Amino acid sequence: MISDRLAAYRTGPLAALLTVLLRQLRRPLAAQGVVLSDADCEAVAGRIIRREALDSGHRGALMAALIGVIEASRGALAAWGLTFEQSMLSEIGDLPYWETTGEFLEVAAEKTNAELRISAGAAALAALGDVRYGDLLLFLAAGQGGEAADVEAIIARRMLGFACGVADDAPDGLERLRACIEQAK
Repeated sequence: MISDRLAAYRTGPLAALLTVLLRQLRRPLAAQGVVLSDADCEAVAGRIIRREALDSGHRGALMAALIGVIEASRGALAAWGLTFEQSMLSEIGDLPYWETTGEFLEVAAEKTNAELRISAGAAALAALGDVRYGDLLLFLAAGQGGEAADVEAIIARRMLGFACGVADDAPDGLERLRACIEQAK
């Protein structure tokens, strides 16, 4: 029997999933002025998922830092003339900004990091109750990011579901998530 490599993302505790997202973002968050240890990531994620209040200053700083990370990453993609959605659907080899193998690897790393920071940042921000990037998450949750974005799709669906009060397995889940995002606009 083939194991389901995505099962941990589909069924794992939301706090553990959010902890992973925050850990992935530690360096860019630190660049935005929010320094989190591994223990901090776990504690913050647990409080968010239990819907316990974070200190308002810490919450505000974290939200501002997440927005800063997302916007900086969107700016990196925009420098290539790409939106997040276009970037997710484009192959690195299709970008005209490299000639040597070294340049290819730099472009690949920058593109991949920007996509990851946007998707992880938007998901963490949604968990905090801010769905301003809900359209990006809905794009992923609906599976429009392509096969390579299967993990991101699950994370987007679960974090949007948490933010909007929509169960992961709700048969009309995507429609309800869309309605939640539209209502928040």
